[in-house]
Amino acid sequence: MENEPAEPTEEQTREPQDAEDDFALGSLDFDGLSPTDFEEFCFDLMSESGFSNVDWRKGTPLSSSPSDRGRDIVARKTLTDIDGHEYEERWFVDCKHYKRGVPPDALQGTLAWANADRPAVVLFLASGYLTNGAKDWIAEYERTNRPPFRIRVWEKPQLLKLVEKHLDLAFKHDVGTSTLRRVSEILAAESELTERLWYGRKPTDEDLAANDWSEDIKAAVREGKRMAEKEYGVDVLEKDVASDWDWGYLSGRASAIRWVLGDDWHNLDS
Repeated sequence: MENEPAEPTEEQTREPQDAEDDFALGSLDFDGLSPTDFEEFCFDLMSESGFSNVDWRKGTPLSSSPSDRGRDIVARKTLTDIDGHEYEERWFVDCKHYKRGVPPDALQGTLAWANADRPAVVLFLASGYLTNGAKDWIAEYERTNRPPFRIRVWEKPQLLKLVEKHLDLAFKHDVGTSTLRRVSEILAAESELTERLWYGRKPTDEDLAANDWSEDIKAAVREGKRMAEKEYGVDVLEKDVASDWDWGYLSGRASAIRWVLGDDWHNLDS
């Protein structure tokens, strides 16, 4: 009697679209952004998400935005009816970059201004979450006031889904994730590897003294070497050139990280 076919595994029975879910950013971290940085991120997010005429109402080069009159961004969204007729909706966007949950009183000014200016949608875009009190307050506001606009809330889970579709935004604004390095971390690592490559290519102090370079160049090289030794430690720098394998390992790391940053493979300039 032939063996019964094995039951398909969960991996084999997954729908094709489930495979796309294997790639995820995990979670977002906006702690490295100032409120103004977060507004700039939101501006780019709206632009990349199909909105047009996106206007950042900053009104000043200062870090705060006193001139926004209750909304940080104004944008337009083009919609199409079933008969092909196109029309635009105007959205007011209020960006909330809070360490803790956004409270109800942080929402009132925007809704008061919206009542006067009548957009189609008021969007609260939070780097974290609205408090339960704020969500209850919005529900009660809609029930008792029946505003002439819709109120939408994008919190961290909604931002995560949008950023996964526009990864360049995370890199551009140095948004942290639990599965990808920040751009600032990548740049710091590349800088370290470049300095270690530079050190490894320089002659020892004894060989430098016998070199026919000018004294100014010799002095600059010595100063650079002392700075590198102080930053990374003599043991680390000597280990980089201890063998061909060690030097190749350092070179490979530098080449790989530079490729991530847009350079050609095998760029080992220092």
